[in-house]
Amino acid sequence: MAGELNGKVAVVTGAASGIGLASAEALLSAGARVVLVDRDEAALNALCGKLGQAAIPLIVDLLDPKACAALVPRALQLAGQIDILHANAGTYVGGDLVDADTEAIDRMLNLNVNVVMKNVHDVLPHMIERRTGDIVVTSSLAAHFPTPWEPVYASSKWAINCFVQTVRRQVFKHGIRVGSVSPGPVISALLADWPEEKLEEAKESGSLIEASEVAATILFMLTRQRGVTIRDVVLMPTNFDL
Repeated sequence: MAGELNGKVAVVTGAASGIGLASAEALLSAGARVVLVDRDEAALNALCGKLGQAAIPLIVDLLDPKACAALVPRALQLAGQIDILHANAGTYVGGDLVDADTEAIDRMLNLNVNVVMKNVHDVLPHMIERRTGDIVVTSSLAAHFPTPWEPVYASSKWAINCFVQTVRRQVFKHGIRVGSVSPGPVISALLADWPEEKLEEAKESGSLIEASEVAATILFMLTRQRGVTIRDVVLMPTNFDL
Protein backbone atom coordinates (compact mmCIF):
# COMPACT_ATOMS: atom_id res chain seq x y z
CA MET A 1 0.00 0.00 0.00
CA ALA A 2 2.97 2.28 -0.54
CA GLY A 3 1.89 5.82 -1.33
CA GLU A 4 -1.81 5.44 -0.52
CA LEU A 5 -1.53 7.97 2.30
CA ASN A 6 0.83 10.40 0.60
CA GLY A 7 0.17 13.95 1.82
CA LYS A 8 -1.69 12.75 4.92
CA VAL A 9 -0.71 13.48 8.52
CA ALA A 10 -1.51 10.98 11.23
CA VAL A 11 -1.31 11.34 15.01
CA VAL A 12 -0.84 8.10 16.96
CA THR A 13 -0.98 8.02 20.75
CA GLY A 14 0.86 5.41 22.77
CA ALA A 15 3.23 5.16 19.81
CA ALA A 16 6.45 4.06 21.48
CA SER A 17 5.54 0.37 21.60
CA GLY A 18 2.97 -2.31 20.81
CA ILE A 19 0.00 -1.52 18.58
CA GLY A 20 0.82 2.19 18.51
CA LEU A 21 4.30 1.61 17.13
CA ALA A 22 3.09 -0.96 14.63
CA SER A 23 0.38 1.47 13.49
CA ALA A 24 2.87 4.31 13.10
CA GLU A 25 5.18 2.08 11.05
CA ALA A 26 2.31 0.99 8.78
CA LEU A 27 1.15 4.58 8.24
CA LEU A 28 4.69 5.68 7.43
CA SER A 29 5.05 2.83 4.94
CA ALA A 30 1.87 4.07 3.22
CA GLY A 31 3.37 7.55 2.77
CA ALA A 32 1.92 9.49 5.69
CA ARG A 33 3.80 11.77 8.00
CA VAL A 34 3.20 10.53 11.52
CA VAL A 35 3.26 12.39 14.83
CA LEU A 36 4.18 9.72 17.37
CA VAL A 37 2.82 10.62 20.80
CA ASP A 38 4.12 9.02 23.98
CA ARG A 39 5.39 9.97 27.42
CA ASP A 40 8.59 7.87 27.04
CA GLU A 41 10.92 10.53 25.67
CA ALA A 42 14.01 8.36 25.29
CA ALA A 43 12.19 5.54 23.50
CA LEU A 44 10.28 7.92 21.25
CA ASN A 45 13.33 9.93 20.18
CA ALA A 46 15.29 6.76 19.48
CA LEU A 47 12.46 5.32 17.39
CA CYS A 48 11.93 8.47 15.36
CA GLY A 49 15.65 8.63 14.67
CA LYS A 50 15.35 5.21 13.05
CA LEU A 51 12.04 5.80 11.30
CA GLY A 52 13.16 8.89 9.40
CA GLN A 53 12.07 12.49 8.90
CA ALA A 54 8.42 11.63 8.33
CA ALA A 55 8.25 10.39 11.94
CA ILE A 56 7.74 13.32 14.31
CA PRO A 57 8.13 12.74 18.06
CA LEU A 58 5.77 14.48 20.47
CA ILE A 59 6.36 13.88 24.17
CA VAL A 60 3.06 14.07 26.08
CA ASP A 61 1.87 12.66 29.38
CA LEU A 62 -1.77 12.17 28.47
CA LEU A 63 -2.74 11.80 32.14
CA ASP A 64 -1.67 15.40 32.74
CA PRO A 65 -4.81 17.41 31.85
CA LYS A 66 -2.89 20.46 30.60
CA ALA A 67 -0.52 18.35 28.52
CA CYS A 68 -3.44 16.36 27.11
CA ALA A 69 -5.29 19.55 26.15
CA ALA A 70 -2.17 20.78 24.34
CA LEU A 71 -1.80 17.65 22.21
CA VAL A 72 -3.78 18.76 19.17
CA PRO A 73 -2.40 22.34 19.07
CA ARG A 74 1.16 21.02 19.40
CA ALA A 75 0.62 18.41 16.69
CA LEU A 76 -0.81 21.05 14.36
CA GLN A 77 2.16 23.30 15.05
CA LEU A 78 4.53 20.46 14.17
CA ALA A 79 2.75 19.03 11.15
CA GLY A 80 0.29 21.68 9.92
CA GLN A 81 -2.75 19.42 9.68
CA ILE A 82 -4.27 16.24 11.09
CA ASP A 83 -5.94 13.84 8.68
CA ILE A 84 -5.88 10.77 10.92
CA LEU A 85 -6.09 10.32 14.67
CA HIS A 86 -5.34 6.88 16.02
CA ALA A 87 -6.35 7.08 19.69
CA ASN A 88 -4.44 4.08 20.90
CA ALA A 89 -2.91 4.85 24.30
CA GLY A 90 -4.28 2.66 27.05
CA THR A 91 -3.46 0.47 29.99
CA TYR A 92 -4.73 -2.72 31.58
CA VAL A 93 -6.13 -3.84 34.91
CA GLY A 94 -7.07 -7.52 35.12
CA GLY A 95 -7.97 -10.04 37.74
CA ASP A 96 -10.69 -10.12 40.37
CA LEU A 97 -12.25 -6.75 41.13
CA VAL A 98 -11.87 -7.29 44.86
CA ASP A 99 -8.09 -7.48 44.42
CA ALA A 100 -7.75 -4.39 42.22
CA ASP A 101 -5.96 -1.27 43.41
CA THR A 102 -8.41 1.64 43.25
CA GLU A 103 -5.74 4.10 42.14
CA ALA A 104 -4.93 1.77 39.25
CA ILE A 105 -8.64 1.68 38.38
CA ASP A 106 -8.76 5.49 38.30
CA ARG A 107 -5.66 5.69 36.13
CA MET A 108 -6.91 3.06 33.69
CA LEU A 109 -10.37 4.59 33.29
CA ASN A 110 -8.82 8.02 32.82
CA LEU A 111 -6.46 6.84 30.09
CA ASN A 112 -8.71 4.30 28.37
CA VAL A 113 -11.87 6.42 28.41
CA ASN A 114 -11.45 10.08 29.39
CA VAL A 115 -8.27 10.73 27.42
CA VAL A 116 -9.71 9.12 24.28
CA MET A 117 -12.83 11.27 24.54
CA LYS A 118 -10.77 14.42 25.09
CA ASN A 119 -8.39 13.70 22.20
CA VAL A 120 -11.31 13.11 19.83
CA HIS A 121 -13.13 16.19 21.15
CA ASP A 122 -10.06 18.34 20.55
CA VAL A 123 -9.36 17.16 16.99
CA LEU A 124 -12.94 17.42 15.74
CA PRO A 125 -13.05 21.20 15.15
CA HIS A 126 -10.01 20.95 12.87
CA MET A 127 -11.47 18.03 10.93
CA ILE A 128 -14.92 19.60 10.72
CA GLU A 129 -13.40 22.79 9.32
CA ARG A 130 -11.56 20.76 6.66
CA ARG A 131 -14.62 18.58 5.96
CA THR A 132 -12.55 15.40 6.18
CA GLY A 133 -10.77 13.17 8.63
CA ASP A 134 -10.40 9.69 10.04
CA ILE A 135 -10.51 8.66 13.69
CA VAL A 136 -9.62 5.13 14.72
CA VAL A 137 -9.77 4.02 18.34
CA THR A 138 -8.05 0.95 19.72
CA SER A 139 -10.75 -1.00 21.50
CA SER A 140 -10.66 -4.68 22.43
CA LEU A 141 -12.39 -7.98 21.99
CA ALA A 142 -13.34 -7.36 25.64
CA ALA A 143 -15.72 -4.65 24.37
CA HIS A 144 -17.87 -7.37 22.82
CA PHE A 145 -17.76 -10.13 25.43
CA PRO A 146 -18.07 -9.82 29.23
CA THR A 147 -14.69 -11.32 30.10
CA PRO A 148 -14.89 -12.37 33.75
CA TRP A 149 -11.13 -12.17 34.35
CA GLU A 150 -10.90 -8.45 33.55
CA PRO A 151 -14.09 -6.59 34.59
CA VAL A 152 -12.43 -3.19 34.94
CA TYR A 153 -10.60 -3.32 31.61
CA ALA A 154 -13.60 -4.77 29.79
CA SER A 155 -15.85 -2.03 31.17
CA SER A 156 -13.53 0.66 29.84
CA LYS A 157 -13.67 -0.87 26.36
CA TRP A 158 -17.46 -1.27 26.45
CA ALA A 159 -17.61 2.46 27.20
CA ILE A 160 -15.30 3.24 24.29
CA ASN A 161 -17.31 1.02 21.95
CA CYS A 162 -20.41 3.08 22.77
CA PHE A 163 -18.44 6.31 22.32
CA VAL A 164 -17.21 5.31 18.87
CA GLN A 165 -20.63 4.18 17.68
CA THR A 166 -22.37 7.37 18.83
CA VAL A 167 -19.75 9.93 17.78
CA ARG A 168 -19.60 8.41 14.31
CA ARG A 169 -23.30 9.11 13.89
CA GLN A 170 -22.77 12.74 14.90
CA VAL A 171 -19.86 13.57 12.61
CA PHE A 172 -20.26 11.56 9.38
CA LYS A 173 -22.13 14.53 7.91
CA HIS A 174 -18.86 16.49 8.15
CA GLY A 175 -16.94 13.94 6.06
CA ILE A 176 -15.34 12.36 9.13
CA ARG A 177 -15.13 8.60 9.56
CA VAL A 178 -14.93 7.08 13.05
CA GLY A 179 -14.20 3.44 13.70
CA SER A 180 -12.56 1.09 16.14
CA VAL A 181 -10.36 -1.95 15.97
CA SER A 182 -11.04 -4.61 18.59
CA PRO A 183 -8.23 -7.14 18.83
CA GLY A 184 -8.02 -10.15 21.07
CA PRO A 185 -4.83 -10.55 23.13
CA VAL A 186 -1.91 -8.88 21.36
CA ILE A 187 1.72 -9.54 22.12
CA SER A 188 2.51 -6.24 23.84
CA ALA A 189 3.43 -4.63 27.15
CA LEU A 190 -0.23 -4.71 28.22
CA LEU A 191 0.12 -8.44 28.83
CA ALA A 192 2.68 -7.80 31.56
CA ASP A 193 -0.11 -8.01 34.16
CA TRP A 194 -1.28 -11.41 32.99
CA PRO A 195 -0.55 -14.32 35.33
CA GLU A 196 2.58 -16.09 34.09
CA GLU A 197 0.82 -19.41 33.63
CA LYS A 198 -1.98 -17.79 31.58
CA LEU A 199 0.54 -16.00 29.35
CA GLU A 200 2.56 -19.15 28.70
CA GLU A 201 -0.58 -21.14 27.97
CA ALA A 202 -1.71 -18.49 25.47
CA LYS A 203 1.64 -18.44 23.70
CA GLU A 204 1.81 -22.22 23.45
CA SER A 205 -1.73 -22.53 22.11
CA GLY A 206 -1.36 -19.80 19.49
CA SER A 207 -3.91 -17.60 21.26
CA LEU A 208 -2.06 -14.31 20.78
CA ILE A 209 -1.79 -12.07 17.73
CA GLU A 210 0.97 -9.76 16.55
CA ALA A 211 0.64 -5.98 16.72
CA SER A 212 1.49 -5.86 13.01
CA GLU A 213 -1.77 -7.69 12.24
CA VAL A 214 -3.73 -4.97 14.04
CA ALA A 215 -1.80 -2.29 12.17
CA ALA A 216 -2.57 -3.92 8.83
CA THR A 217 -6.26 -3.86 9.72
CA ILE A 218 -6.08 -0.17 10.61
CA LEU A 219 -4.39 0.60 7.30
CA PHE A 220 -7.16 -1.28 5.48
CA MET A 221 -9.78 0.82 7.29
CA LEU A 222 -8.05 4.07 6.40
CA THR A 223 -7.52 3.32 2.72
CA ARG A 224 -11.14 2.62 1.74
CA GLN A 225 -12.81 5.11 -0.59
CA ARG A 226 -14.34 8.03 1.31
CA GLY A 227 -17.89 6.75 0.88
CA VAL A 228 -17.07 3.58 2.84
CA THR A 229 -16.68 3.39 6.63
CA ILE A 230 -15.28 0.31 8.32
CA ARG A 231 -17.02 1.01 11.58
CA ASP A 232 -15.60 -1.74 13.77
CA VAL A 233 -13.28 -4.66 13.16
CA VAL A 234 -12.93 -7.54 15.59
CA LEU A 235 -9.81 -9.63 15.03
CA MET A 236 -8.72 -12.49 17.21
CA PRO A 237 -6.55 -15.56 17.18
CA THR A 238 -8.22 -18.29 15.19
CA ASN A 239 -7.77 -20.65 18.14
CA PHE A 240 -10.35 -18.60 20.03
CA ASP A 241 -13.01 -20.39 17.98
CA LEU A 242 -11.85 -23.87 18.94
